[in-house]
Amino acid sequence: MASILAFNGSNSSKSINYELVKYASSLIQDHEVNLLKMSRYPFPMYSEDLEKSDGYLNSLIELKNDIVSADGLIISVNEHNTMLSAYFKNLIDWLSRIERKFLKDTKLLLLSTSPGQRGAQTALSLAKDVLPRFGAEIYDAFCLPSFNENFSMDSKSISNVELDDQLKTIVTGFSNQFSD
Repeated sequence: MASILAFNGSNSSKSINYELVKYASSLIQDHEVNLLKMSRYPFPMYSEDLEKSDGYLNSLIELKNDIVSADGLIISVNEHNTMLSAYFKNLIDWLSRIERKFLKDTKLLLLSTSPGQRGAQTALSLAKDVLPRFGAEIYDAFCLPSFNENFSMDSKSISNVELDDQLKTIVTGFSNQFSD
């Protein structure tokens, strides 16, 4: 049984990307899934001075250890003004200072969503470009456009049948990589 770590790239307590990654991770069968809500992980804005004076927070070291020990990751990234959120960029900055290749040999499924029609495609594309620099092996990516129209908060699932089938196919393929 593989260990899959799933989290969102947002520190918002009402993150729609958390809802998406929560749903996607619920589709994983026969593997252990650890779902993190990143609003519970406040990290100061990275600076070299702060790193030198205070070092690394225990919660950051624990998160890095969880990432390194996971067989695979599912991350749903959010977008602010067509960029990765400052929170997610800051998280990458801190993690890469502890261990440059903190994603080495880690299979990664990337997700994104937003209320808009593009579903945070730009942030998803940026994450696909940036994360391999830290060792990640991108398995696949899925973008859910127009979150409010395509996701049911009542059932906590994708309401658009075509998009739901697409995500289920991707998650099954990702999960099957870890089967013996």
